[in-house]
Order: sequence, then C-alpha cells, then structure tokens
Amino acid sequence: MQRHRPSNAYLIDLDGTLIRGGAPLPFAAPLLDSLNERFVVLSNDAEHMPEQLSRSLRAMNLHVPPERIVLAGATAVDLVAREMPGARVMLLASTVLRTYARRLGIELVESGGDVVLLGRDRQFNFTRLAAAANAVRDGAELIIANPDRTHPGKDGAVVPETGALLNAILACTGEVAYRIIGKPETPMFWKALALLGAQATDTVMIGDNVETDGRGALRAGIAFVHIDDWVAQPGSSKPTTEQVLAGG
Repeated sequence: MQRHRPSNAYLIDLDGTLIRGGAPLPFAAPLLDSLNERFVVLSNDAEHMPEQLSRSLRAMNLHVPPERIVLAGATAVDLVAREMPGARVMLLASTVLRTYARRLGIELVESGGDVVLLGRDRQFNFTRLAAAANAVRDGAELIIANPDRTHPGKDGAVVPETGALLNAILACTGEVAYRIIGKPETPMFWKALALLGAQATDTVMIGDNVETDGRGALRAGIAFVHIDDWVAQPGSSKPTTEQVLAGG
C-alpha cells in the first residue's frame, strides 16, 4: 500500500473496514481511539440513521457519536429536501428513513411522483418494483443512495444492497439517467469535510473498496489508504494504528 504523510482528519469506511458481518475487526477500537475525534465514519449505509448506527457501534465497543457519522441514505434524503422542495417523492427505503423524510417536510407517495429515491428497502417487492419503474418511465427523476450491489455479511455471506435494487429497476426501464449520492460520488465527502472543518488536502480516506472509497476520495482530492484483505479478516494479525494510517 502507498504511504501518506500524517493527516489532520480522517474519513473511515464502515463495512469491511471497521466491522465485518456485524462484528468489529480487531484493530477498529484502538484505531478510532487513537484519532482523538479527528474522524468521521463515512458509510454507504442506505437504511439507518446516524443515531441508530452509533448505538449499534457502541455495543461493539466502538464509540462514534452520531454527529460524526455520515450515511448515504440520510444524506440523500437531506439533499432531496434541500434541492427539491415541494417534490412528490416515491421513497423506497426503511421506515426510519421514511419517518425522517416526513419530518423534513417531504411529501411521500406510493406511485407516480416527481422523484424516485432508492435506498436499501428490505420490503422491496414486485409491486414496488412496478411502481418505481413506471414512475421513472413517466419522467420521475431517479436518485440512488448508493450504487453498491452487496456488502460483506456474516460467515462470508453477501447482503443485497441498493445497487441490486437499482439493477432490477433498470431491467424494467432500460437505460435511463440517474443520480448517485453515496460513494464514489462526492456529496458525502464534502459533508464530512465540513463537519471536521478540514481541507481535502489535509485528509485521508481509509477504506476497503477501491471502487467506492478510493474512487470517491480521488474525485474529492483526498488521499486514500486501502486496508488489504488480510487486514480486514477476523482473526488476522492485528496491525498497529501506525500501519493502518500509513498504509503499510
């Protein structure tokens, strides 16, 4: 891995970098503790709110306050509320994200609408697929919380993600334009930098996925440290914090 000079701020991926299969990786807690609150967890999670994730991480002895967690789903809802006031939105996502959208004043609809906003919807089914595909065919803007098809699950299983649902919609609509909010696009990176009060040139992104973490960091002008597969396996030799931060 490439070495980088010490930085003032860190953006840290979650699945595959700090946790895997719902369990913390062995170096995660000391890594976070060493950063002295100079970090933001940056995740393509398109199902939960930061408060939920903070509680889950605390149960794993990973202490990350909600204000230092940036998630693709919540960021996408924020963006629609800010940029598209008054839009009628078909939101395919978790109950907590739907509740959050209503709290921001977004009008949610079950068919038609001006926007189809796709998160990780565990209730996704034939009816929702048909409604979303036909809304897009009728001119609704398609916005995707993240393009990930899967994320790592327990015992090597794969967990379907938002990108898998996107592929189902595109199979019905044909190729259409859509907007991605999560990594590797830059909106979440800018939000995280603002939270840290940091400049891109003084920040490092630590992650396991070159296509999302690495490509997104590159687009934002942020250095990237890849945690190799051998590091991100439970039971592997524990790297020092200096190794992780230096990429060595």
